[in-house]
Amino acid sequence: MSHQPDLVIANATVVNSTGRQEAHIVVHEGKIAALVDAAQPAPAAGRTIDATGKLAIPGGVDGHCHVAQVTGRFRTLDDYRTTSTAALWGGTTTIIDFGIPRDAQETPLAAVLHKKELATQSRCDVALHGAVVSWDETVPWQLEQLAAEGVRSVKMYTTNRGTTMADGDTILKVMREMVRLDGLAYIHAEHDPIIADCTEQHAQDGRIGIEHLHRTRPELAEEISVKETLAMAEYTGAPVYFVHQSTPGAVDLVSQARERGLEAYSETCPHYVTLDDTVYASTFPEWFACCPPMRSAETVAALKERLASGAIHTMSSDHSCYDLSQKRERTDDVRAMPHGLPGVETRMPVTFSAMTSAGATVEQFVSAFAAEPARINAVPGKGRIAEGFDADLVVFDPAEERTVNGAALHMGTDFSPFDGKALTGWPAVVVSNGRVVLDAGGFHDPGAVGRFINRNGFRQHQSPAAEASHLPAAVL
Repeated sequence: MSHQPDLVIANATVVNSTGRQEAHIVVHEGKIAALVDAAQPAPAAGRTIDATGKLAIPGGVDGHCHVAQVTGRFRTLDDYRTTSTAALWGGTTTIIDFGIPRDAQETPLAAVLHKKELATQSRCDVALHGAVVSWDETVPWQLEQLAAEGVRSVKMYTTNRGTTMADGDTILKVMREMVRLDGLAYIHAEHDPIIADCTEQHAQDGRIGIEHLHRTRPELAEEISVKETLAMAEYTGAPVYFVHQSTPGAVDLVSQARERGLEAYSETCPHYVTLDDTVYASTFPEWFACCPPMRSAETVAALKERLASGAIHTMSSDHSCYDLSQKRERTDDVRAMPHGLPGVETRMPVTFSAMTSAGATVEQFVSAFAAEPARINAVPGKGRIAEGFDADLVVFDPAEERTVNGAALHMGTDFSPFDGKALTGWPAVVVSNGRVVLDAGGFHDPGAVGRFINRNGFRQHQSPAAEASHLPAAVL
């Protein structure tokens, strides 16, 4: 190296999804310049951080965030500055948001371009998913434009009729386009007719308040929708990714499809492996309004086992930043209240605590937290500590325990569903694109420096040539 590096993380236990090593991490001009064997002296640098006794992992990639999201008459209370700041506080250095049409007049392309403009205020790197609600003759062209903008995935909801729901014809046609454009179909899978009927039955019985949410959206509705969607993916040959899976049955359907050769992936969220449906009988059930809802303790335990075994590929926050005043407007009717939980800042410690308590290794945690979200979403330069990759790094003490204080978090809301929980896996140092943004001195706002990441084509990124380029660097 001809110039002194900007930063060295010295004496770290470097953990990737593929293994670990004792090394000094050399950072220069926003990239990982080298890994030097820790038995050798640490290179001189503009700044050196001693990580003796600590783990260094890739910065987190959160593949499922909703920033400044408008749904009906509700808008989340965050913006990109707020959410990206909270992400960095929580060890996440890349977020992937959604360009979801706000109403029938906004096109998929317009929704993405709007979010792309908002994202110029981000403190961390940002990528985007598109979304399609209804099919018309312009959709293929719009999807081509999205691909040209570096947006290579499209989300579709199988529920929420009248707002974001896409019908079966639309889903199948978009899947065909994803094959043509080397993209990835993202699916929120809940069977709408079952949910609509079940919800109506509960309303007629006067059991439609938040304390009954988990009964209005049964596990069967999720699993039937996954099964139907997998059939369409198999028919079209499209790769498919299921967001926020909350039941072991749904995960098993994806695993069985993979055994048949389908490119299918499971995501879950921290709340589904940590909280069960007894929260709806708690003092503040509105803290837990999300779809799908929390499941039984038995389901949570089985889902956690799937996560620890690797059957679930990614852990995303599904961050949605409503506050309690919005949640409490209509606790009497789950059909009228906003659903979604703040979680981008707590994703790392909740996931680390849940996975390691279930017997998973730190390498498996890194896989779900950073490596697989980057790989499956075809985000170049992310998810690995290796020469040439972006210098997105988190240093932490795996034995340090802290208790969640929702009021002290930075997500732009006034609660956390994990408030009062004791967790391990909190970041001590966070480096984003080579900048130290969090250390013992607190948070150092880098300004609106987050980059928009143009994603690769899905199959292009998974190819043997691309995979070879992602191998860890040799220890020097």
